Amino acid sequence: MSYAKQSQTLNISAEQQYQGLLERVFFSMLVGMPCCVFLFINAIMLFTLRSKAVFRETSRYILLYNLLFADTLMLGLSQFLYILAVSRIFPTYPVCGVLIMLNRLANEISPLTLVVMCLERYVAVCYPLRHATIITVRYTAVAIIVVWAFSSLSVLIRVILLLKFPFGQLQSLQMPELCSDISMLLGPLSDLYDKAYTGFVFVSAGVTVTCTYIGVMVAARSASTDKASARKARNTLLLHLIQLGLTLLSTMHGPIIVSLSTVLQRLLIVRIKSVLYVFIYILPRCLSSLIYGLRDQAIRPILMYHLCCRLKLPQRPHKL
Repeated sequence: MSYAKQSQTLNISAEQQYQGLLERVFFSMLVGMPCCVFLFINAIMLFTLRSKAVFRETSRYILLYNLLFADTLMLGLSQFLYILAVSRIFPTYPVCGVLIMLNRLANEISPLTLVVMCLERYVAVCYPLRHATIITVRYTAVAIIVVWAFSSLSVLIRVILLLKFPFGQLQSLQMPELCSDISMLLGPLSDLYDKAYTGFVFVSAGVTVTCTYIGVMVAARSASTDKASARKARNTLLLHLIQLGLTLLSTMHGPIIVSLSTVLQRLLIVRIKSVLYVFIYILPRCLSSLIYGLRDQAIRPILMYHLCCRLKLPQRPHKL
């Protein structure tokens, strides 16, 4: 009798492990496929923006290239970290620290670049006669350098706070948990700085983008403004505001999961975490390609040409 119960228990355990494996494969495909697709699209977009001189010499497209580069870097690093988590691979603290800090650098560059892009659209609509003298390639390069320097300084401060943790008292540098941004908050100061910096950046960025959107709406009502250009800039700024909001949600991903873990089961938390990862990590990094790749008349034909592997569609003969 005991042998039958033991055999039944083993069968149930094996079935649960098989279902867990199938579920892990399903969620890995659910996350991995869109990530790989948009990584490919972003890579084509980056190649497209370097393929023509007009893209390399226009401030708007230079800023777009910087935004896409940061988004692609973060998307690739996030997917690599997700693969480590699914594979249950626990790296050492130094390796995890390098990956997380690079991920944070790319994550902090995106909202700041969005702010600069919104300001560029604001100047183009509200001050069209002075746009060529205010928004130059040189000033755009300076703005990008400032964005990278400010983000790098923030990451440097995080590294300094991280080094204050007593790693010498640990028996091993091998991490006992999965590598994530939460696992690298190893002290109250790191947690406090992370919340303060995130709040400051996104409040200031949100206010700036909102003000530029309102400014463009006001300018669109004036008789001297190009209505079509103002309407297109207004829609672009609105999409950037949505993109900024989704990026803000990505910074709240960790606290949301921690809060839900206190009331929900672990298996349900894993499912919710995978779904949230797709919508608040992957989706915001793909909006730039969709916003400009599909709406910009200069980029769209070249992007479609490269996406179709440089195949020219046959043209129908015109009827006489």
